[in-house]
Amino acid sequence: MTKKLSTEAYKGTRDFYPEDMAIQRYIFDTWAKTAESFGFERYDASILEPSELYRSKGAENEELVNEQTYTFTDRGDREVTLRPEMTPTVARMVAGKRRDLSFPVRWYSIPNLFRYERPQRGRLREHWQLNCDMFGIDHYSADIEMIALAYSVLKAFGAKDEDFEIHINDRSLMNEWYKKVFGLTEEQIVTVTHIVDRKNKVSATEFKAMLSGVVTDQTSLIKGLSATDPHTLITGTPLTKVLEGLKTLGITNVVFDATIARGFNYYTGTVFEVFDTSGENNRSMMGGGRYDNLTELFGGEAITGMGFGMGDVIMRDFLETHKLLPKNVHVTAPTLTILPMDESTNIEAEKIAQQFRTAAIRTSVDRSNTKIGKKLSSASDAGTEYVLVVGSDEIASQTFTLKELKTKKETSGSISELIRSL
Repeated sequence: MTKKLSTEAYKGTRDFYPEDMAIQRYIFDTWAKTAESFGFERYDASILEPSELYRSKGAENEELVNEQTYTFTDRGDREVTLRPEMTPTVARMVAGKRRDLSFPVRWYSIPNLFRYERPQRGRLREHWQLNCDMFGIDHYSADIEMIALAYSVLKAFGAKDEDFEIHINDRSLMNEWYKKVFGLTEEQIVTVTHIVDRKNKVSATEFKAMLSGVVTDQTSLIKGLSATDPHTLITGTPLTKVLEGLKTLGITNVVFDATIARGFNYYTGTVFEVFDTSGENNRSMMGGGRYDNLTELFGGEAITGMGFGMGDVIMRDFLETHKLLPKNVHVTAPTLTILPMDESTNIEAEKIAQQFRTAAIRTSVDRSNTKIGKKLSSASDAGTEYVLVVGSDEIASQTFTLKELKTKKETSGSISELIRSL
């Protein structure tokens, strides 16, 4: 007996039934509208990238490609990776067109991303992500604008300030602190940064053990990581100007957090992550930072960059947790459903439907072999606004009745008259 195929989606991915797709479209549309309100332009690229794009920054990225990506050799013997993130791609694109672009560049995308890891709440093997990036401004005001955009994204969904908190740090500040106070080398700083990035994901004992091989005075380092003011670590840091700038814009749910590191080595300055304060979604909802040297990988002078990303999985979790999904988010319904009385009027019903569609009115035809009462009920359940019955009498007289389901109001006339009424 032939083995039956499973109806389940591949582990760590999702099927989007119409009701799920309606929510996904709402999320994407809100993301796009908010990014564009800041003057960002939309771009995209292939999900396939040469693997060397991700291997190019040393051991950290080597581990990413080998253990966390979908990587394969194509028929041309080229190593290819399904993109796990978008930042290297946008850096490649900007570097490739640098002579044609007018800086600053403000771009956003909603890419499909892939990571081979253990599926868990807020994180799957495939997801979509809002990515916003600005290139060509090295002033701290760019950092403020990007964090203000991230803040505005959540506010656009109806979130209150008390629903989320922005944690902010500066990689250059931390590097200076590690070097001046603990005497760490550049290599050791990279190691400590990755350890600190895991601080809130392991126990205090595990964290101290991880530091033991790198830092002699672990107690002082751990104490420093609990600082609430960046001046406690290094005086005169530009991060203070970012914090003050955000406060000037009325963004006050911001805290300095020395444990925010952002794992990738390409971050060079301000870094931030946004957290749900409810306690139900215990991972970062979005994060990003300044990366001033990434385009150097492609030759030429470096172009400063600042950006962030936010995934759709945690976004939906956040909206459901805080009951922020509007009630009118539903499957895209036709404006009009035409109801043939029986099979003999199916073709005439389709001809009429074409006239309404030509007039840019979303129209479907219910050809099910059921009674008119059942068809009316189905149209109402689907969210359609109007129905029009097509029977032999209507066809003979060329007079039809348009019924608005919500108000029960009826309008009779020719098809052209009814189209004008809509």
